[in-house]
Amino acid sequence: MKIAINTSAISFTDDIDFSEFETFGDVKFFGEISREELFALCADREALIVNKVEVDEALLAACPNLKYVGTFATGYNVVDIDACRKRGVTVCNAPDYSTHSVSQHVFALLLNFYGKVTEYTSSVAAGDWIRSKTFSYFPYPTYELYGKTFGVFGYGNIGKTVAKIASAFGANVVVSTRTPARDCPYKQVGFEELLKTCDIVSLHCPLTEKTAKIIDAKALSLMKPTAVLINTARGGLVDEAALAEALNGGKIAGACLDTVAVEPMRADNPLYGAKNCLITPHIGWVPAETRRRLLHIAAGNLKAYINGAPRNVVS
Repeated sequence: MKIAINTSAISFTDDIDFSEFETFGDVKFFGEISREELFALCADREALIVNKVEVDEALLAACPNLKYVGTFATGYNVVDIDACRKRGVTVCNAPDYSTHSVSQHVFALLLNFYGKVTEYTSSVAAGDWIRSKTFSYFPYPTYELYGKTFGVFGYGNIGKTVAKIASAFGANVVVSTRTPARDCPYKQVGFEELLKTCDIVSLHCPLTEKTAKIIDAKALSLMKPTAVLINTARGGLVDEAALAEALNGGKIAGACLDTVAVEPMRADNPLYGAKNCLITPHIGWVPAETRRRLLHIAAGNLKAYINGAPRNVVS
């Protein structure tokens, strides 16, 4: 089989070994290239594995031999599923590879926000503790997660893990899903009740037509002025202009974000420089262990397809 693999999708260094794919056939590896270069490189390929590379009608037309598209991701919104289906192209994603790392990142962001870790370590580095007249100084207020009402919107693998961790911290966990969750040990509430009652709202749903900008001005107006919004899912879930206005106007206490609507983040993003807004550059999935797990899932998907029993098919 002739295969093309976007290595920069999961590795910017040499910490990921792609040799597993070479057992499946003739492999061409590529990094960040132009669309024209991509079309030429993939013209004779039968399988393509990518992440943020758009697989649309134009690419499919330029690659008449293409029969398989794999994603180094759980989300597959960059792939035109209908166009693939019409051409008989099988599309497979990689579910549940980042559950632990993304859940971990939720609390890395929140604990930094609540504990003001960045502010205090920067203060110590600047010599403020050395100059302090007391054993402890605390110009930046900190907060406990214990006893807070922690709202989880979306109860898939990541949502379930986040809920479990929040509960371990002693938070009062509530869950909101579009489809009632079975065997859920937490109180289930409607979306508006989640917004109105929670001290923390953490988003863990896919980006669809129904969830796009679900956190808009109306949703933000329902939240407590002391509430914190966490989004480690998809940037498109949030109306960024509305969130920036809410943060700058003190309508909510803060936001912890690992994703924005357009990535890389643009200089004109309204959240750039917004008050009480922690933003990381979509790194919840990047621990080396996580990316290696992702590679093995993607390789396993391709092997299963070659063996005539495709798995994790989304097309």
